Amino acid sequence: MKLKILIIYFLLNLSLNLYSEKAKSLLILGDSISAGYGMSKEKQWSEVLKEKLNQEKISLKIINASVSGETTGGGLVRSDKLLQNNMPSYLLIELGGNDALRGYPPQTVKSNLLEIINLGKTYGSKSIIMQIRIPPNYGNRYRNEFESIYTEIAEETGSLYMPFMLNNIALEKNLMMADGIHPTEEAQPLIAEEIFNFLKDLGIY
Repeated sequence: MKLKILIIYFLLNLSLNLYSEKAKSLLILGDSISAGYGMSKEKQWSEVLKEKLNQEKISLKIINASVSGETTGGGLVRSDKLLQNNMPSYLLIELGGNDALRGYPPQTVKSNLLEIINLGKTYGSKSIIMQIRIPPNYGNRYRNEFESIYTEIAEETGSLYMPFMLNNIALEKNLMMADGIHPTEEAQPLIAEEIFNFLKDLGIY
């Protein structure tokens, strides 16, 4: 009898360990667009995405570590501890908009992003680098140089490249706040759906 109990206990522990090994997680390292600027937590696209995953019975843990006003430099400072504490399967990087707002050199932005991705590799995380788009008033030269770093980074590091999540939203006035930068509450389910489909197409689930 005792032997049977021990065998059952062993098998249960083995099953739990196998489940833990297979469980996937996604750490989001972003700025105010991913932090849900101007809205309650439950309205943010990351929370809507969690609900969608639960409804579809998909096992992917979402960890949103985004902070309003974050730059690539700030993200780099925080990333080591975040990666160490969470050990995510995937690292989604949505950073650079605030760097452009401050006029930081594109190569500095690129260097910071490369360091974040390299840290991710150290902890076994596959990085997803999201394209960041900036308005034309930054000047064509700066804008072109800045926006080109994202595809360069993906190619140089083997990271997954993700188009800017506001591509289909930014020109819709009812989906953007008055500042023209941040998406509204109404836009959050659309963003969540786009990211859900993107991750699905990658075969993450």
